Amino acid sequence: MNEFELIERLTRSLPGNKSVVVGAGDDCAVLDAGPGERLLLFKTDAVVEGVHFASGTPPEKVGHKALGRCLSDIAAMAGTPTAALVTLGLPRNFEVGYVEGLYGGMNALARRHEVAIVGGETTTNPERMFVSVALLGWVAQGKAVLRSGAMAGDAIFVTGELGGSLEGKHLEFEPRLVEARWLAEQFPIHAMLDLSDGLAGDLRHILQASRVGAELLSASIPISAAARRAAKANPSAKPPLLAALTDGEDFELLFTVAGRRAVPLLDAWRARFPAARLTCIGKITGKEGITIRDRQGARPLTEHGYIHFA
Repeated sequence: MNEFELIERLTRSLPGNKSVVVGAGDDCAVLDAGPGERLLLFKTDAVVEGVHFASGTPPEKVGHKALGRCLSDIAAMAGTPTAALVTLGLPRNFEVGYVEGLYGGMNALARRHEVAIVGGETTTNPERMFVSVALLGWVAQGKAVLRSGAMAGDAIFVTGELGGSLEGKHLEFEPRLVEARWLAEQFPIHAMLDLSDGLAGDLRHILQASRVGAELLSASIPISAAARRAAKANPSAKPPLLAALTDGEDFELLFTVAGRRAVPLLDAWRARFPAARLTCIGKITGKEGITIRDRQGARPLTEHGYIHFA
């Protein structure tokens, strides 16, 4: 049983209450906390030594990633983060200086985005370290961007470049909070998520939630220099396009918007974010599944992104 099969089984009969606007199945839970113009966003995520970071990784980068993953999910809903709780699982022989450095990296990122770290929990975890962050944020009523709004004819966009994140980006990415809020304010974005498990896998979440399909243009996929270097240096490494589709931990935004708005959106983006790449990589179709088109024609996309337990 892989990660998504387990999640599907566990979420079949979860209890809810009147506060739940959006429950399990999107980047964040959306909660109605009472009268007012804002809804709460609630997210938790974890990084585990040996899975999300290697032993010996500089602690500041571990802390940055631990909080950054949650911030990226708040961005995917076009929200604003507010406060975090941190749970640390530490082996008995932990180094105090390392933990302080971890908090240094986390605190620096939190300050840049005006996030308060308001407490948490510490526990012993034999053998390896883990850091779990629970994050609250907010979004205006009716403004949360979900995975479920993609429509046939939509253009599919992705920010930045994809693939090769293990070369360093997965520890140093900057969550696209500012860009996501700008997108939602300026254009009616139909669906959005952040790319954590790879384009080939994460796009399927939007398609499943929206009950649509997609066609990608292979020549338009923005492949990172890191993915190209890896393929050039090691003949057994993934080809660059495959790396861009499947590597994961890019933490870029993937979103859809009505096709007629694609050109105005690109023009406005370039004026507002001249240093940040934005690429139209395909379109939403009414037929389920994903095809990818190149000079030889179209084929079904059978590749998937990273899946825990698979």
